[in-house]
Amino acid sequence: MKGDSCRVGVTMPIEDGLSAPQMVELIRLAEQGGFHTALCGEVAGPEVMALLGAAAQATSRIRLGTGIVASYTRSPALAAMGFATLSSLAPGRIVAGIGASSPIVVGKWHGLDFDKPFSRTKEFVERMKECLSGDRVVSDGPILPVDGFRLATDPEGPVPLWLAAINDRMLRLAGAVADGVFLTRCPPDEVAEKVAIVRSGAIEAGRDPDDIEVICSFWGYAGQECDRTIARLKRVVLQYAMVPTHMAAFTHAFPRLVDAADAWTAGDRASALSFVDDEVVAVLCAVSEDGSATAEMVREYHAAGVNTPIVLAIGSGNGDTDGPFSTVQLTGARLGLGT
Repeated sequence: MKGDSCRVGVTMPIEDGLSAPQMVELIRLAEQGGFHTALCGEVAGPEVMALLGAAAQATSRIRLGTGIVASYTRSPALAAMGFATLSSLAPGRIVAGIGASSPIVVGKWHGLDFDKPFSRTKEFVERMKECLSGDRVVSDGPILPVDGFRLATDPEGPVPLWLAAINDRMLRLAGAVADGVFLTRCPPDEVAEKVAIVRSGAIEAGRDPDDIEVICSFWGYAGQECDRTIARLKRVVLQYAMVPTHMAAFTHAFPRLVDAADAWTAGDRASALSFVDDEVVAVLCAVSEDGSATAEMVREYHAAGVNTPIVLAIGSGNGDTDGPFSTVQLTGARLGLGT
């Protein structure tokens, strides 16, 4: 990406039971510590627009984004309204991170059909960008038609769009239509291959591939509960790796994923977890007492071609506030972000 290509971000541990005020305070701490970007996903914790609205009011510099929101759970018009509202609160600091999500979130939790995720997400991105333009939108798209919508809130500037991508089709789409590609659960040694696909999609669409930001998140912990956190991360990695839409992202780093999934499905939880060894965790996560591991992982991602590595500041267990806060503080200090 042209310009400032070495940035560091943090994403909220939305499944750790932290309150909204605690997450806003964590974002404030990240800003004070020199982090460039703070993200918040949307699974079953905070509603992301409300949380980022509060964060926008509590900060003045840090970039804020969704990482990610599903292309199913909001209409393009409603999503445009949300991002325009955030952008009017923090002009130039808002990024819209969009992705297909998963059949668990979309289907089982929201009661929606998780069908045609590529086509749905492609059309969602197109319609949302049109809705954010301020022009009257009339589209008879086969999945997400919009007839006569015109945004009434001025976003006070452009809202860049990131697309979360795992498979080749979505990676190529990110290159064609997005301002950034969010590489989820992608170890550093897999970055180059995926970025090459993104770049090919940009070139096919007549775009400059150097204009596309490359973002990648990883689980990170810095604090005094390393053993407990590693044990927790084994469960977390297994949980995410077994999601049908995510499995392809884990096959290289997690060679015995199929065995683990079979054991889990058979009800043998202990055997399933035994396949998630320390090496699997080390490839996908960074854990140390002093922040050295998270800082080194950031450097590895930068060297691999990621413009903005994102540390998912996880705690040692549900309700652990010390872990995410110490992770942000120690990682930022190790990287010299505040200097």
